[in-house]
Amino acid sequence: MKHVLSLFVILSLFFLPSNIYAENINMKTFGADDCGNKLNTELINETIAELSSKGGGTLYFPSGTYLTGPIKLKSNITIELEAGAILLFSDNFDDYLPFVEMRHEGVVMKSFSPLFYAVEEENITIKGRGLINGQGEKWWKEFYRVIEDLKKNGVRDINKYQPLWERENDVEKLYNDLNEDYKSSLQRRFFRPPLFQPIRCKNILVEGVTVINSPFWTINPEFCENVTVKGITINNPLSPNTDGINPSSCKNVHISDCHINVGDDCITLKSGRDKQGRDLATPCENITITNCTMLAGHGGVVIGSEMSGDVRKVTISNCVFDGTDRGIRIKSTRGRGGIVEEISVNNIVMKDIKREAIVLNLFYSKMDPEPVSERTPVFRNIHISNLVGTEVNTAVKILGLEEMPVSNVTLSNIHIQSTIGLNIDRAENITLSNVCIDASTGTPFVLTHIDNAVLTNVATGMPNTSVPLINISNSKEIFIQGCFPLAGNKAFLQLEGENNDIILKNNYLKRLPQIVDKESKGNRKGLIIE
Repeated sequence: MKHVLSLFVILSLFFLPSNIYAENINMKTFGADDCGNKLNTELINETIAELSSKGGGTLYFPSGTYLTGPIKLKSNITIELEAGAILLFSDNFDDYLPFVEMRHEGVVMKSFSPLFYAVEEENITIKGRGLINGQGEKWWKEFYRVIEDLKKNGVRDINKYQPLWERENDVEKLYNDLNEDYKSSLQRRFFRPPLFQPIRCKNILVEGVTVINSPFWTINPEFCENVTVKGITINNPLSPNTDGINPSSCKNVHISDCHINVGDDCITLKSGRDKQGRDLATPCENITITNCTMLAGHGGVVIGSEMSGDVRKVTISNCVFDGTDRGIRIKSTRGRGGIVEEISVNNIVMKDIKREAIVLNLFYSKMDPEPVSERTPVFRNIHISNLVGTEVNTAVKILGLEEMPVSNVTLSNIHIQSTIGLNIDRAENITLSNVCIDASTGTPFVLTHIDNAVLTNVATGMPNTSVPLINISNSKEIFIQGCFPLAGNKAFLQLEGENNDIILKNNYLKRLPQIVDKESKGNRKGLIIE
């Protein structure tokens, strides 16, 4: 029997199709220039196409500098960069023509090819200990120049690419599908490419590499499934919109062990902009972000503002934010539509946060109130726990809409040392449990237009004799229990406006001079102390 099986295996090797064999091509010995002087674009893309047609393989780049234009990835292809290998992308804009289908800030359009680009492929890997340099500086300078010229002269045809963009796109439809806040961006007609944008692809892996100087967003899968980004380093200097990792309308995404220092948001989850995003209706869902370090950037982990196709089922854990403008940021505005829900944030450390440690903001751009419709964004079912923050400007800011309050939010086991405390406006079904806000100025806890909230053991470690611990205005059904405030605050509670069913129960308040601040005056109606 053994001899029969052996013969079968041998015969199988001869008769199985040749495309089962994956080749490993050393690009240096294969003819690639490794001195950074000659474009390798054609050789790289021809090699990828050939390997993919045979079933797949690896393009291995040993130590050296490899200059290239856009790389079109295909199924079953691995790009592997040895330590010491530099993949240096051209900064000649012409190399990224002709325009291709891509997505820019949540808008599907035709524009410059992304540096790494793939459409409807699968099993794509970029890995190794080497360096990918997007050479973004020239792109950034042209971006600023276009904006400045538009402001000064109001002329669109500032470079040759703007008329080309207009010819390639249905500009009128884009205008009709987008909010006023983005239409000024369309005037530029110059949209820089992301560094890595696979579109409608499956099984994507980016691992180990260091990426610098992206022209625009860095790792930006669109409409993809099963995406893993692991152990990479992204360093973009102070530069416009050079986000780190931006999955958009993707499903089953795992981001872990990354070190990110960028010119905009470090990690952002998106799902399209305005009517176009709602029509495509492709959510960003099943997302895991863990064990990452975020340094310079506008936000640590951000959701939105382009979330018109929904963002849901997201877990963020075991991350450090050190020096970002904001920590956890969820943002949207009237006209976007879409739902952000089922968000869990746990085990987070923040330091030196220039603005808010936690911010949920439905006023990202100012627009007039409007009736609830598909244009109305929704934030709900968001839970943040076990968070420590020091040297923070504002601890927590939650801003809902008059027609659509933020709902079902819990903050638990949180200690933040900040200049400004917690402010929640236009929200319902809110739970604060074991939350300590050491605010050096102002009232630590301010709740306005709240419907149904439970506050358990909320406190400050920096009592302020000029303000109460808690300020509540124009709210109803607020239950405050189990608080043991330190001596030093002017009062436990201040009431303003019209309030109903504000209930205090099982609180130890003897260390404070007064329970309800005298300035509350006639606003005590609806207060119940048990």
